[in-house]
Amino acid sequence: MYCGSLASISNKKSVMAVAISVVLVVSLLGSSYGFHFPAIYNLGDSNSDTGSVSATFGRVPPPYGESFFGRPSGRYSDGRLIIDFIADKLKLPFLSAYLDSIESNFRHGANFAASGSTIQPADGDLFGAGFNPLSLDIQLLQFEQFKERTKELYDKAKNPDFSDRLPRPEEFSKALYILDCGQNDLHYGLITTTEEQVKASIPYIISQFAVAIEKLYQEGARIFWIHSTGPIGCLPVFVINSPPKPENADPTGCIKSYNEVAQEFNKQLKDRISQLRAELLGAKLIYVDIYSAKYSLISEANQYGFVGPFISCCGHFGDYHVECGKTTVVNGTKIFGASCGEPTKHISWDGIHYTEAANQWVANRIFDGSLSDPLVPITKACL
Repeated sequence: MYCGSLASISNKKSVMAVAISVVLVVSLLGSSYGFHFPAIYNLGDSNSDTGSVSATFGRVPPPYGESFFGRPSGRYSDGRLIIDFIADKLKLPFLSAYLDSIESNFRHGANFAASGSTIQPADGDLFGAGFNPLSLDIQLLQFEQFKERTKELYDKAKNPDFSDRLPRPEEFSKALYILDCGQNDLHYGLITTTEEQVKASIPYIISQFAVAIEKLYQEGARIFWIHSTGPIGCLPVFVINSPPKPENADPTGCIKSYNEVAQEFNKQLKDRISQLRAELLGAKLIYVDIYSAKYSLISEANQYGFVGPFISCCGHFGDYHVECGKTTVVNGTKIFGASCGEPTKHISWDGIHYTEAANQWVANRIFDGSLSDPLVPITKACL
């Protein structure tokens, strides 16, 4: 029999009521702010490579990386990439490149993206044209080995400093898987075949992309954030070196037919993702319209405080060509591909890749989910 006073009973009820209220508030806040991703695994090309190619084929030279890192960081930009801003938005550290052995930390994911890589398996023709042999199928093999070896090493690790640099095996299925690739497949086709032939090759390229998604799913991946390809016809390397004829230039000055190829690729990509949603039970596949974000920035560059979209900050195109960070001889004079000094006012960094300022603008544009299918902010992608 309980012998306490009525006052003590009342106090205990009050404490219990407060405790229940706290639990409810915490629960509501958890659903409002979304699940916290423990890791990111990224596959792609130079739009998201944080050091793979630099570690494998030679360090990216200065002035790459100057704006944020103060030195080359393995990124093909003056600073951060969209993937860096995504990591920051999700309160995770920048991703270490899987192939970079110096100071890498994979506790919160890994980056398998490689500059110059394609979705379609690399062959002699692609490699001969200057593209990377680390195509999407190879990146997938790297991920599979990474996951397998992580599980082996994590269980055996006796040094906490070592295990703290590895992802938790149980977190692979809770991570966010990002794919940002396809631009180089189109680039290769446009410089080696006709536009119609490139369009004819898209179904095969998309089929290879779908195979990669399915294999990641089999490895336990469940949440995918998939970027469309950007407006390739707006890259200064094409517009300046091969100016479009008036009838093939859009109102911004981009190469209309090249962008139509990119749009066809994105249409087929989005359709295939829709099919995969029905096939991969329990998976969430989010298509992100990067094309619209980038084209909006390019077509309204002045409105957003940037100079003309075809003016690269680093290197030079046109009457003579010198690549960013490299030296060439023009009329007997050595010329270095230097930075413009004001990369924050430029969209294009080196004629192919975007500046940190442009990457940040695009990242902020896609975070709220308004350009996603389904419409979901990245912070709530798992709900």
